[in-house]
Amino acid sequence: MFPGKLQIPRRQTMTEIQRLLTETIESLNTREKRDNKPRFSISFIRKHPGLFIGMYVAFFATLAVMLQSETLSGSVWLLVVLFILLNGFFFFDVYPRYRYEDIDVLDFRVCYNGEWYNTRFVPAALVEAILNSPRVADVHKEQLQKMIVRKGELSFYDIFTLARAESTS
Repeated sequence: MFPGKLQIPRRQTMTEIQRLLTETIESLNTREKRDNKPRFSISFIRKHPGLFIGMYVAFFATLAVMLQSETLSGSVWLLVVLFILLNGFFFFDVYPRYRYEDIDVLDFRVCYNGEWYNTRFVPAALVEAILNSPRVADVHKEQLQKMIVRKGELSFYDIFTLARAESTS
């Protein structure tokens, strides 16, 4: 401390609602193993067995035509390699990580993640934590209760708008 200097307290960078929402998103990422890492999975075969069989039927039909053709028979190895490589993508699932910063951002990540914040509902525990938190203003708690009455279930975007309102007040 320097004598004569006025100490101005730093403004808190994260509001209480934002902190609770971020914690909920992180626990959801952990619980659902959302870490952006590819994992081997046969879920594609389970979800789309007809498409999977159709791919192999089309592959063998193309292979038969190529083997019968004099001009294409030399590049059969290329077809097999491409088929194996492209088919390999169907055996991996990537669960994208949800992030608070991605909410209400329209960029390339929306193509990858989708608008998860509009389609996923927040757990009731988050709503209870906000309503029971002494660090959340009564105005925002009332606004949250009105949203619950009006919509029933709330999405992550709904809580995000509440956090944005809290940060501006």
